[in-house]
Amino acid sequence: MANQVMFFILAALILGSAVMCVATKRIMRAATFMLLVLFGVAGLYFLLDYTYLGAAQISVYAGGVTMIYVFAIQLVSKQTLQGMVERLKGSRVVFGALVTLVGLATVALVLLKNQFVYAACQQADVELPMDTVGQALLGAGKYQYILPFEFISVFLLACIIGGLMVARKNKE
Repeated sequence: MANQVMFFILAALILGSAVMCVATKRIMRAATFMLLVLFGVAGLYFLLDYTYLGAAQISVYAGGVTMIYVFAIQLVSKQTLQGMVERLKGSRVVFGALVTLVGLATVALVLLKNQFVYAACQQADVELPMDTVGQALLGAGKYQYILPFEFISVFLLACIIGGLMVARKNKE
């Protein structure tokens, strides 16, 4: 019962912060709300007793990626940020809502067609050992994720180099 209450609290935190991240007009507030979303996801990992994934979520995403965004925001000039305010037109809102509904219908169709929900309910009582999760994340075989993990590290390095280049151009 306590796990369900904690799940609903974390889900409300994640959903509320995600909506505020998208809805706010101030870029630093958006970065702060994104940080809250990432901490909420880490809380879900800790709730599932996946402490390694929770710690990795906090250190890599909540720490690293958010700091890269904040540094990039600080490096961009105020004149550039002032021109980023955009008014929403009615046709764009309708088009965005239509695309969202099509995406939601597609995801629901895939879930129902492949019976993911039924399979998840059947395996709800099965405990997944942490070594299996670790092998899946850092293994090099089929359906294992060492290659995307390395791509993420290269992406973070590219973000750091890009931030340095932006900072260097401003000084010249």
